[in-house]
Amino acid sequence: MENQYYGQEDTGLQMQNGKFPGIQSPQDLYKALSGIWCAYTCAPRMRQDWTEENMTLGQCSVTAFLAQDVFGGDVYGIPLKEGGFHCFNLVNGHLFDLTSAQFREKLDYSNSVIQRREDHFAKTEKKERYEYLKQELIKYCAE
Repeated sequence: MENQYYGQEDTGLQMQNGKFPGIQSPQDLYKALSGIWCAYTCAPRMRQDWTEENMTLGQCSVTAFLAQDVFGGDVYGIPLKEGGFHCFNLVNGHLFDLTSAQFREKLDYSNSVIQRREDHFAKTEKKERYEYLKQELIKYCAE
């Protein structure tokens, strides 16, 4: 499977803990999530447009916070024209965005703002989607 995300060229980033065996790099996490992302893990307002061909659509915040669980670092967000933020990760100076493929245009990561888990997970549905994604990743790692 070809990785299709911003920051994929840097393979120096390594897992920070042993909670997710087999996930040693963002490339490993992308590969695992490629078989887990689904309409349920997509933001509800975008579900009608989610497809396997555009599997990263609506997955940014739940994915970025899960990547933070694996690699540490911070979650940042790019302000979107239509409101809200598109989330990505910054770990030890390495920026990667596992869900960047959902956008047709190249994103500008320079105007980003740190994102807090508490703010995002104040929405029950988002917290539930994150928990589902995390549990499915744990199952994937146990196989």
